[in-house]
Amino acid sequence: MNKKPEFHGSDLEKIAEYYHIPKDDIVRFGANVNPLGLSDSVKKQLAAHLDIISSYPDRNYTSLKQAIADYCGASPTHIAVGNGSTELISLLISQRHAQKALVLGPTYSEYERELALTGGIITHYNLKESDDFILNVKDFLGTLDENIDLVILCNPNNPTSSAIHTGDMEKILSYCKKRDIFVMIDETYVEFAPDVSEITAVPLTDKYDNVMVIRGVSKFFAAPGLRFGYGITSNRAFLDALLTHQNPWSLNSVGAYAGELMLKDTAYIQKTRELICSERERLLKKLRKMPHLKTYEPYANFILVRILTPGVTSFDVFEAAIKEKMMIRDCSSFASLEGEYVRFCIMMPEENNRLVNVLGT
Repeated sequence: MNKKPEFHGSDLEKIAEYYHIPKDDIVRFGANVNPLGLSDSVKKQLAAHLDIISSYPDRNYTSLKQAIADYCGASPTHIAVGNGSTELISLLISQRHAQKALVLGPTYSEYERELALTGGIITHYNLKESDDFILNVKDFLGTLDENIDLVILCNPNNPTSSAIHTGDMEKILSYCKKRDIFVMIDETYVEFAPDVSEITAVPLTDKYDNVMVIRGVSKFFAAPGLRFGYGITSNRAFLDALLTHQNPWSLNSVGAYAGELMLKDTAYIQKTRELICSERERLLKKLRKMPHLKTYEPYANFILVRILTPGVTSFDVFEAAIKEKMMIRDCSSFASLEGEYVRFCIMMPEENNRLVNVLGT
């Protein structure tokens, strides 16, 4: 009997080799990256200013922090920048050194990997399919026992694409503040939300000092190779400790300069939001007409789908798509996601149509 291959995440090279498909021919529905690619304006300006690599970046990243502040509506004194959101997640977890952390799942595995390095206890609160993966805030808060000192949330969440609205997030922060619990909120996908102001916790960082919001440019600005991320918190003591333990010039000159360009590129930002919002709505209408699939309200640039046909697995659907040169995410590797699920991001309209045709069969 042939054993099915095991792929993890966007394992492009391994998948291309196994199915004998040139990797450049594969549409990456599993990567969750803006299909518009890097902004042409940013490309041109970067190319014209490559001499910046001959100088160290400003050690305090003053200009970049101001650009972030203007973009997010935050104070520049509350901002840390880093070598991707991954570095800031690692620094936050190492500096908080939680004795007992709670992670909202199913979610990105990197949080648990970083927590494991600190030696603390890791516990989970899993979103329920019966609630369409919408967080029951009252029930969630009831699980925060007195030993928990760190809560980790991805909002909008990966892979469910569900989101905690700002009003509910404030309830969480207020409850945690009273119990001396620090909250990390990963907002990697928040800029794709239909209404960012309804989801983002950045405005709450002025009111609550037990929270840090972390973002990056990998997904929305299609720049995963740039390795530029930033965090926002009003907790001065924590921010100072984080910066003390961060390597100097963690973000290189190109990253700092490109980051400013991206956050000021209003035409690209608007074009992206128009594409994702319109295609997300159009795709949902088509998918909801398919009785063999169940969809959930998405707030990110990807959609989670449950396969309802008996005997059809997530790998079966993954394989049907890859044979048509489209790579979606088989979600069987996500802990606590019980059932058969696939996840795919929103690409250009013609590519989305191709995928819908495969999912409809």
